[in-house]
Amino acid sequence: MTAVSTGVVYVHSSPRALSPHVEWAISRVLGKGITLSWSPQPILPGSQRAEYAWQGPVGSASKIASELLGWEQLRFEVTEDAAPGIDGGRWCHTPSLGIFHTPVDAAGNMVITENRLRAVLDFAGNDADLLRTGISRSLGEAWDAELDTFRYASDMAPVRWLHQVG
Repeated sequence: MTAVSTGVVYVHSSPRALSPHVEWAISRVLGKGITLSWSPQPILPGSQRAEYAWQGPVGSASKIASELLGWEQLRFEVTEDAAPGIDGGRWCHTPSLGIFHTPVDAAGNMVITENRLRAVLDFAGNDADLLRTGISRSLGEAWDAELDTFRYASDMAPVRWLHQVG
């Protein structure tokens, strides 16, 4: 029996002409036809945005991200939830930065792996500014900074209010 996972595909901006191709790519990975609910992306006239909560075999998120990499104009994020014994993950792509991936634990925290930390320390040496730069890259801060504009650009984007209780 194949382990099942869940996640979300966020297409933050796609040229209209690519919309059916994006749907076909996700459908190929998941092994079933899907249709995305597209809405205008006001931050980039002529482009669209969509979200899709998916369920499929473990590892589907990396395959979806790989499929979507074929179109450099896309801005997207793909997440895969952690499951017992299986790490989750997050893949982000922007035309200017390329792809970013990080493992995600069961609590939703990004995980910086031992090898990535060693590489950051080697990169930084004794320079605190380079250490900050390496940690920032490891956390994908540049991707978040670029994608935040697209995440919140639409008045029709879902908003989740969080309130402190207690």
